[in-house]
Amino acid sequence: MAEPAKVHGPKPTEESITKPRGPFEVNRRSVSRLKVKGFGGGTIYYPTNTTDGLFSAVSISPGFTGTQETMAWYGPRLASQGFVVFTIDTITTTDQPDSRARQLQASLKYLVNKSKVKDIIDPARLGVMGHSMGGGGSLKAALDNPKLKAAIPLTPWHTTKDFRGVRTPTLIIGAQNDTVAPVSQHAEPFYKSLPDKPGKAYLELAGASHLAPNTDNTTIAKFSIAWLKRFLDDDTRYDRFLCPPPRNNKSISDYRSTCPYKEHHHHHH
Repeated sequence: MAEPAKVHGPKPTEESITKPRGPFEVNRRSVSRLKVKGFGGGTIYYPTNTTDGLFSAVSISPGFTGTQETMAWYGPRLASQGFVVFTIDTITTTDQPDSRARQLQASLKYLVNKSKVKDIIDPARLGVMGHSMGGGGSLKAALDNPKLKAAIPLTPWHTTKDFRGVRTPTLIIGAQNDTVAPVSQHAEPFYKSLPDKPGKAYLELAGASHLAPNTDNTTIAKFSIAWLKRFLDDDTRYDRFLCPPPRNNKSISDYRSTCPYKEHHHHHH
């Protein structure tokens, strides 16, 4: 097995992190819900070039009533930057956040142990993302599994407001005009409850609604890529996109963080 690589792809630039595709060619594989347990199947997007060593992986849950199609744009966008990305379907579209948390975990277990791409994944570098109830699910997954190295809840919704037990670096993306999961009742209290260490950030999309994460969005992509690179890959070349907070960016109405982020040293066996 290849030695886990810390860095994938060339030195990042403002252009490389915002353009629609990164340096890696991407393949996809459909996973039938009939072949898996604990979640509803999905689509795996993965880089075809594996000479760089193993890749980190992230599973992404849709929101209430949503299917994997609502999150499909993240697949090629993130995988082309050097990640294995699993956009999942839930068992039913009305599953609650804690169920989505368990399904995210089940999908990661499948990726690492059973999937056709398991040999290109570093099982020590796994993360979760999710929209709405899937975002609440990604917070709960991080709470339940401190080994997760990154979480990105997107306009998250959850009845639980206290996530002080989370030990995973978490980027919460809220939407200024969200009427389904208003940031004052969801994203902001979640952010405030998270511990300062090992790192957290809150980004609010200016003028955006609850469904903003369902369509291609450069701001979401840029900061998600930077967060996954920084915390899944420990690639400190991406620090500069996260710290100091962005200034004069018209697409961002609020940005808070615990910059600067400390170096983490991980030992691989």
